Amino acid sequence: MRRSVVHRRPLLDLLDRYASLHPGEDETVQRMQAFIRAHADCFARTCLAGHVTGSAWVVSADHRSVLLTHHARLGRWLQLGGHADGETDPFEAALREAREESGMEDFREVSGDVPPVPLDVDVHPIPARGAEPEHFHFDVRYLLIAAPGQRIVRSDESNDLRWVPADRVEELSDEESLLRLARKARALLRSP
Repeated sequence: MRRSVVHRRPLLDLLDRYASLHPGEDETVQRMQAFIRAHADCFARTCLAGHVTGSAWVVSADHRSVLLTHHARLGRWLQLGGHADGETDPFEAALREAREESGMEDFREVSGDVPPVPLDVDVHPIPARGAEPEHFHFDVRYLLIAAPGQRIVRSDESNDLRWVPADRVEELSDEESLLRLARKARALLRSP
């Protein structure tokens, strides 16, 4: 194995594990793995073709609400998350972003696996802005449960931040990527 692949190997292995649990998502997983193998700098936003991102579907302690942000730059409702900025563990990036974008600190990851297995993976385009060309986010998404009693604080990256009833997410967005997260989280939280 070339030395430059070593820091990417844990994510490639994690995606193999994810694919074994979600066999219908092979195309997305293979696209992510091909990108990661082709770009030694895949964890840095300076990788102009795209980069690995980490995000979190944050659910309230009673599982009745999800925390969504109205992203200032993209102008739509999304889960919390963002750039890895060199962090090679997408879970750590997702957790950092959840804390930064919500103002909360205390979360529980749901899979119970080490390393945590993502709830979802997604590849989506990000429009060009200024000198930054259109590129792709290779997003690794985790389910987090927020501890009760924490106050949310909107970050500068957001126009709005709010708890939304879990069964009303589709009233804010019709994006399949977001709705898929909602469906997967509901199914996982219902399972014994």
